Amino acid sequence: MNTSLTERQKSWLTLAALWLLLLLLAALRPLAVPDEGRYGEIGRWMLQSGDWLTPRLNGIPFFHKPPYLYWLEAMSLATFGVNALALRLVPALHVGLMIVALYLSARSISSEQIARRAALMLGTSLTFLIGGQYVNHDMLVACWIGVAIWCFAFAFMAGEKPNATLARLGFAACALGMLSKGLIGIALPGLVIFVWLLWTRQFKKVRHLPWLSGLALFALIALPWFVIAQQKYPQFFDYMFINQQFNRYTAASYNNPQPWWFYLLSVVLLLFPWVFFTLSQVRRPASQSLGAAPPMAKEWWSLCWIWVVAIITFFSIPNSKLIGYVLPVMPALALLSALGWERAMAHRASAGKIFVGLCLLNIGIALAIVTQVGKVTRTGRAQDIAQALACEARPSDTVYVSDAFPYDLPFYAQTGQAMVVLGNWPELRRTVGDGWQRELFEGADFDAQAAKVLQSPAELAKAGAVPGNWFATQTGNRVADGLTGWKLFYQGAGWALYQSGSPLAAESPKPAEHKGLPGCKDQRDK
Repeated sequence: MNTSLTERQKSWLTLAALWLLLLLLAALRPLAVPDEGRYGEIGRWMLQSGDWLTPRLNGIPFFHKPPYLYWLEAMSLATFGVNALALRLVPALHVGLMIVALYLSARSISSEQIARRAALMLGTSLTFLIGGQYVNHDMLVACWIGVAIWCFAFAFMAGEKPNATLARLGFAACALGMLSKGLIGIALPGLVIFVWLLWTRQFKKVRHLPWLSGLALFALIALPWFVIAQQKYPQFFDYMFINQQFNRYTAASYNNPQPWWFYLLSVVLLLFPWVFFTLSQVRRPASQSLGAAPPMAKEWWSLCWIWVVAIITFFSIPNSKLIGYVLPVMPALALLSALGWERAMAHRASAGKIFVGLCLLNIGIALAIVTQVGKVTRTGRAQDIAQALACEARPSDTVYVSDAFPYDLPFYAQTGQAMVVLGNWPELRRTVGDGWQRELFEGADFDAQAAKVLQSPAELAKAGAVPGNWFATQTGNRVADGLTGWKLFYQGAGWALYQSGSPLAAESPKPAEHKGLPGCKDQRDK
């Protein structure tokens, strides 16, 4: 009986092994702040509050992005418990879908060998091993942009008329992309396919798309949340689409200004070292240059390059740039890299050993990053004081913060109510730039009741005289030291935790309420 694995079985086992490696790495580091703390806490709050319509940060509406990420986070947390790995399952599943879509597409248009190599290149890159576990919206929208492009491209290549089923799947992928991060979920697949159809002289096929059923499917998936949110919050459309999308794309006043070549460096880092093999694909090689492997049709080769160039150009125009924005180009670059390797290296006797060595090098780099990042970012996180708070506070206790925002503290402590954030809010509205204060006071404009957690610094003195209050602040901020009633409870690596109330009051806690929040790891009943 022949029990040897087929080539396709080997490929699927390879993909499964890469995804399990990703989960292992994802379990080895704490939440990164601000992003993972912010977006993870929004998902936890959604689960805790039961409000699946309005994403909330510290109880305040947060309409920077649509809710797809938060919905999936809340479901994952409900299933696997409130922990960082449950959050990271969401981007991990999407990067898994990205690599599967790449493998299936490459296998259809090239060969099993090239498809597996492309998947291995993407799966051993920092895009997959680090970006695939990072909790924010970028991997989700990148996944659906890629799926949409593949679906529409295969639909148009099916014959004189597009394949209706594949086209409808493309419309559905665009809808999920829009729910992931807004208009780019539609704009980028549309841009790539539009340019590609013109370049390959297939544009006349557009009129045969199943527009009616496709748009109906898109509307059914994407529009209900936007419509309901607009009905509840009349200023919602203007804030999300004009302020958070158009203005962020066109204005020069937002964070992270970078030079025009920023994304060229980004793709080198995210797909190192495989991206260098794309250089041999700048000019489409002749069929015989690919050796025994079947050549890839020129239409697919042009799709990959248009995919890469159009999206990098689109995101290079704004002044503000973030490395995660370039993730949508990675499937196309990985396929070009695999073709480049086939041309430059496959004929060499040592090619297999070199390829394995480079894969192991990348895995080693990713392992070093996830094991060391916690030490490097230790002073910026509030995880240590969150643990101290969780084991000592009561559910009705109030946490005050000022001068900085501990994004990860509510998630780790699993607090049940919003923190009171102190600041001169009228002045901050006039002077503060793109930062955490703006996230809070702009969101507060949507909900007057939630806005009550934004208080004046004078409230700290009053809170110190009442037991059951806590004050979290970064080390070096000694504002509580001069106020009556506050005493240092725990000094963390980068944050300090103060407790309120006189000694006499602290000795008379509320008898009906036990100490400890759900985030406490101690066995409190012992």
